[in-house]
Amino acid sequence: MSITAQLRDSVRLPGGRVLVNGFALESRGDGSHRALLRNGHELEVHDLRELFAGERAPAAVFPLPWPRWDHGVHSVSPDGTFAVFSGQRSVRAMAAGGRTLWEYRHGCWGPELGHPHTGDEQEVCRGLESGSCRISDDGRLVWAHVVAEQEPGEAEERWVVLDARDGRELASLPLDSAAAGSNHLSHPDGTHMGLGIGMGQDGILLYWARWDGEKLTGWDVNEGLDRILTDVHAGHPGFLTVEHYGADLRLHALDGTVIAEQEPEPADDEDGAGSGDETYWDYGCGFVDAGTVIASTVEADEEPEQARHWLLDAHTLRIRGVVTYPTGPVDSYVRPLGDGTWLTYDERSETLSRWARAAP
Repeated sequence: MSITAQLRDSVRLPGGRVLVNGFALESRGDGSHRALLRNGHELEVHDLRELFAGERAPAAVFPLPWPRWDHGVHSVSPDGTFAVFSGQRSVRAMAAGGRTLWEYRHGCWGPELGHPHTGDEQEVCRGLESGSCRISDDGRLVWAHVVAEQEPGEAEERWVVLDARDGRELASLPLDSAAAGSNHLSHPDGTHMGLGIGMGQDGILLYWARWDGEKLTGWDVNEGLDRILTDVHAGHPGFLTVEHYGADLRLHALDGTVIAEQEPEPADDEDGAGSGDETYWDYGCGFVDAGTVIASTVEADEEPEQARHWLLDAHTLRIRGVVTYPTGPVDSYVRPLGDGTWLTYDERSETLSRWARAAP
């Protein structure tokens, strides 16, 4: 079945690819969305709604605390007054003017245990490994994935909860991970936080936790070490994942129980029959709204004119059909916004577009 898309908004945005294939789009439980875009030695913050309305000036600008460090996933407070940066040796909160509010020091993400440091805070050690941080939707907490030094020559990755006012550690959980990188995902219930940790060819770890003001409780969904945490929605108590190599999508309850599962449909050849080529889901998928999930098979489809985006039932993951765009095939990854729309990015024209399902 073909499902027609309608263009809602578009804007030329150089560097906007990271909004659909990266972690530069920060969404909040109140439905707001911000683009966190690095520009030279600064992090520019754009309200997505204002950006599509023609406002090109960023809503806030934060100097990068370590300009030569280009890893980690950062976060901006809901009110836009401060940002928290995930660095190689610390988590740092900064005001828009560049003033450091606090710093939480931790072990170095560099892969060599016990390697020396010069004492220069701008030093960037060898290695691509990094962590991530996330400010809670109420602005009171900072969740961070860090390295904790134990004894000399020993290190342990930990998930820490910090007081957003002063960086004081409130609680932490030990993690059985050796991260290449990670990202956080806030559940719209305002209580739970998800953490996905990529370990390269060693697989993926997925954790959930909640902080009740006194106790930090966490659990994992790591039976197969192969689930990528992709999205949450206020209309669902659980979360959505995709298998590491795109074999299937799964809808989970918050404890990890699988509610629904869907493999991608095979590609068709010119005669409409199955071509026999392997088809797999891309990493980017999620909730268009409470009733609809969007996913893509762009990588498996290979040729741009064959790229496909799919709409699925959000409760059963049954495939409803393939999206048809009025402009022709769109070979971009997709990033749903949960409000009935989704984003794509055209690298040739550097255009960010917002789409919705056309009225029947």
